[in-house]
Amino acid sequence: MTEVKAAGAAGTAADLRGAMSGFVSELKGFREDIQTRLNAQEERMNMIDRKTAIRGRAPLSATAEVEVPHQKAFNAYLRSGDDDGLRGLAIEEKGLTVASDGGFLAAPQVAETVQKVLRGSASLRRVANVVAIESAAFEVLVDKGDQGAGWATEAASAETSAGGLERITIPVHELSAMPKASQRLLDDAAFDVEGWLAERIADKFARAEAAAFVSGDGVDKPRGILSYPVAADADAGDGQIGTVSSGSLGDFGESSADTLIDLIYALGAEYRANAAFMMNSKTAARIRKMKDADGRFLWTDALNAGQEPQLLGHPVLISEDMPDMAPASLSVAFGDFRAAYTIVERPDLRVLRDPFSAKPHVLFYATKRVGGGVTDFRAVKLLQFS
Repeated sequence: MTEVKAAGAAGTAADLRGAMSGFVSELKGFREDIQTRLNAQEERMNMIDRKTAIRGRAPLSATAEVEVPHQKAFNAYLRSGDDDGLRGLAIEEKGLTVASDGGFLAAPQVAETVQKVLRGSASLRRVANVVAIESAAFEVLVDKGDQGAGWATEAASAETSAGGLERITIPVHELSAMPKASQRLLDDAAFDVEGWLAERIADKFARAEAAAFVSGDGVDKPRGILSYPVAADADAGDGQIGTVSSGSLGDFGESSADTLIDLIYALGAEYRANAAFMMNSKTAARIRKMKDADGRFLWTDALNAGQEPQLLGHPVLISEDMPDMAPASLSVAFGDFRAAYTIVERPDLRVLRDPFSAKPHVLFYATKRVGGGVTDFRAVKLLQFS
């Protein structure tokens, strides 16, 4: 009986040793397989590095460049009219999708270049309130009068008058430009078609916007600040811009400095801190020669680059779309334009390629939606030369 037990124990130990030996052998084989794969992977990576170094290519980026597919697809569309790349981009990846009125959304680089030029142009956009919207119109509520206030005690409260609110709606209108280029120029790989297109669009948009923000009639374009009803400042009511007389027909009166001072203080004190003058170059040249009673010039040049010149302590915006001095003209505006005028725009820029209408040239029909209007009539005053 003892011999049987000993033989069973010996068999169990032998089986255990055999199993352990098999496990170790399998583990060793698994380890060798992993090592072989790692060596092969390292060899492939070294091969890629050698090819990159030999061909002089830039190393692969560790992060994906999201805008590159958009830029390449838009560039191909501009040069050859190939829109397959644009249509294939996913909306979730900021793809350039077909617009409802035709064309494609421009590449972000082109749209940003256009916006940068518009922001730096010599127009009312530089000092006005600019709002980006996604709808067809912008609505704003403005106070028609001051809110009433009064002192109250523990026993009684003072009744106050309620200020009125007015709803102002500013619609957006379609602004378009149509630069053209020859197909031979577009086929030239060295030609920066996107930079050229952005420059041409921005130049045409800036000039059209500047004129509309000053004198636009509001029909299929923004309503300009000079298109609203005006009245003498003492009699100006709701929806009217107050005016100050220059004291002479088509020119300044004998006391030019006094006229400008009257214009400044016709504006409410709450607006004067951020107020600025706006006029064209001819009017600025006339005012720049003015002196006070002590012989000092009213005009002060900017001390640093990028600053606006000063007139009686307030900056001056030169806008060539303001009218020249003439009988009854409104050639000088003074106000807090950020409070007075609101510009609304859709952020997207659309481009439609037309190779047929002007052969052998290719037309690029670019559209943008923008609107503008006065939102606070008390925040601006006009100098009338009468």
